[in-house]
Amino acid sequence: MAYLPESFAPEPNFEDEPFWDFCRKQELRFQRCVDCETARHPPSPVCPACHSTQSYWASAPDEGTIFTYTIIHHPADNRIADSIPYVVALVKFDGFDEVKLVTNIVSDGSVAIGQSVKLVWEKVDGDMYLPRFAAVDT
Repeated sequence: MAYLPESFAPEPNFEDEPFWDFCRKQELRFQRCVDCETARHPPSPVCPACHSTQSYWASAPDEGTIFTYTIIHHPADNRIADSIPYVVALVKFDGFDEVKLVTNIVSDGSVAIGQSVKLVWEKVDGDMYLPRFAAVDT
């Protein structure tokens, strides 16, 4: 069973379409500036640090750290009522200090700020995969 209903699959736009194309291939990548190496997410046409318009897509690590999170107990949309409770988190990555990915933690059990998590891919809506995270076994 999917973590959230398929109707919550992303609808890419011209700025984030490459991010979702990599997700379809189960590759987590973030934009990085060609000129100053600043990483950014969500994708944008201009580097926030140096204003360059040149970027490339750098591979992200398969593990990260929970920066912050919240547990959702009340559905904002009736389509997700059966998925309550669920965890929404910001995950940060070594080597990508500027990036914090909004995602879900799919592990059973406790969730904590600073907890190590590993990437797991969830297939939704045909050929789309979503990056989710689970606790790293210690």
